[in-house]
Amino acid sequence: MTSAETLRLEPDAPIRTRSHRIGVIGAGAIMADQHLEAYRQAGFPVVAIASRTRSRAAAVAERYGIETVHETPRDLILDPRVEIVDIAFPPDQQPELIRLALAQPHVRAVLAQKPLALSLVEAIALRDEAAAAGKLLSVNQNMRYDQSIRSLKQLLDRGALGQPVFAAIDMHAVPHWQTFLAEYDRLTLANMSVHHLDALRYLFGDPVEIYTAGRPDPRTEFAHTDGIVASTLSFENGVLAVSREDVWGGPREEGFNSDFFISWRVEGTEGVATGTIGWPNGKPSTISYASTSETNGEWVAPEWETHWFPHAFAGVMEQLQHSVETGTEPALTVADNVRTMALIEAGYRSLAEHRAVRLDEFDLAPTTNTK
Repeated sequence: MTSAETLRLEPDAPIRTRSHRIGVIGAGAIMADQHLEAYRQAGFPVVAIASRTRSRAAAVAERYGIETVHETPRDLILDPRVEIVDIAFPPDQQPELIRLALAQPHVRAVLAQKPLALSLVEAIALRDEAAAAGKLLSVNQNMRYDQSIRSLKQLLDRGALGQPVFAAIDMHAVPHWQTFLAEYDRLTLANMSVHHLDALRYLFGDPVEIYTAGRPDPRTEFAHTDGIVASTLSFENGVLAVSREDVWGGPREEGFNSDFFISWRVEGTEGVATGTIGWPNGKPSTISYASTSETNGEWVAPEWETHWFPHAFAGVMEQLQHSVETGTEPALTVADNVRTMALIEAGYRSLAEHRAVRLDEFDLAPTTNTK
């Protein structure tokens, strides 16, 4: 077993700060099984919880030893003990909660789920309102804290692969679609591709343009257009990238092995790196790479015990805790997330108009009317 430390890689973000009181909104699987389990392991102080159903919030509170269960999300936001509001709510309801939190003197920061809102216009407005309020608003782009993606970023930053040339993220897995998605007109691009497209931005910067094609997923019974999706991105530095989200993945009949996986590959002028994301199979993510400058062209594969789910969620909250503590900008800024939202919007425009869409078609300038 080759350790990540031996290869000068840091797959998990260090915990530098754990002193600011958190109030969590939501009691579904993502909050109960991922956020709160990661916070428990990291030692983050969660002081209150609320959800749409108090009984569910109470059950989660008992599971994690959370002292206060509020009747409503509004009550939690008004709780003067809460410094950081962590929201796991549907994107049509999230903006109202964010705005209420931004208006509270005792709330210093908000961690929102992705997508931040149902539209790019709304996301821009939330960005500008947070800036006007002088509050931190961060968005939970947790794939940036997956251990393999973090390690890949470190290799790219130190030039181990040379100049990147080609990248691909390939998903063949069936997600558990939340029931509220049946009410929206957007599915895979906004709720699954958002992980991968944001990760590509994290690795290579903003793309110049995107071309997206898609078709309905035969298994998804409610109306949708963007079921199975494939996007091609071109970057200013010459990188060509492909992101594929196959949420069909094959038959789900008993005894049929659909071989679900998420894999990625990056090729550069001085090396190649490949990896897997462990989410579909409950295993740690992986990375293997060969570099002319670091490994003499031989393949090496560091290993670790942590997982994307739940351990990456500790890094997401830690970067916000540390920002509150130090007064520095968080790693996951809302301004940066607006650019991911613009990329998603460009993908939908491409899908509708059957053409490549440039990112400079979208005006991301500050709005003149902020609340």
